[in-house]
Amino acid sequence: MASDTITEKDRKLAKQCLECPMCGRARDKQRGLAFLFVKWLERGVCPACKAYEKVYGKKAHEPLGEGAGQDPGKA
Repeated sequence: MASDTITEKDRKLAKQCLECPMCGRARDKQRGLAFLFVKWLERGVCPACKAYEKVYGKKAHEPLGEGAGQDPGKA
């Protein structure tokens, strides 16, 4: 169950994904080359995308919803 625990490292990597211009464009536009690239990367290549999914419970390419970018552990 240790893999379910969100660490400070996970939070930093998830923040890096939030600040990534490629991931941000994919979340905003939901189509195009950036979207396809991020969708492919998050399958296990990018540690920041994996951490984003672990921390926020959403894929890196999915659009931001209400409360996005807020740390779920501190809400």
